[in-house]
Amino acid sequence: MTFLRFLFSKYFFKHIFYILVIVLFATFFGILALSFITNHGDYIKVPDLKGKTLDSVAIELDNLDLKYIILDSGNYNPNYKIFSVLDQQPKFDSKVKEGRKIYLTINSSDFKMVEVPNVIRATIRQARKSLESLGFIIGEIEYIDDIGKDEVISFSYEGKELKPGDALKKTSVIDFKLGNGKL
Repeated sequence: MTFLRFLFSKYFFKHIFYILVIVLFATFFGILALSFITNHGDYIKVPDLKGKTLDSVAIELDNLDLKYIILDSGNYNPNYKIFSVLDQQPKFDSKVKEGRKIYLTINSSDFKMVEVPNVIRATIRQARKSLESLGFIIGEIEYIDDIGKDEVISFSYEGKELKPGDALKKTSVIDFKLGNGKL
């Protein structure tokens, strides 16, 4: 009975009111302080860095008080200068706070070296799929006397015969000697 009497007393309601007022003031001043601490509403638009060299990117981002991190050298793209920006995150025209990091993917210095798979005695159809999927280009095809019709007898790059496992630049042109099905 005394507990119920306490819950409906002036003393209890007065303390609940004080607690509510303190919580409301603390919340209001906390939100107000956060907007000043985090520079709420102050943004910098991310510039378009695509195609620019790392030197010019460094100067431009330093002037805007932004930092950059190189994520990766992407695949070589001959349409861009060596070590120029291929992609950026966040994208152009995004809004960021000062001091934020811009992640860059840059153009590598040349095409990647890729191992040539074993396509000897494979059909030209299989060899074409295998090599083109790795980025190679199929060059001239010469037929020679061999029992395996349309089977790869040998393959070469710039006149030099290749062995499986040799490394070539992506987009290299590979020539073939195929069997014509005659002995």
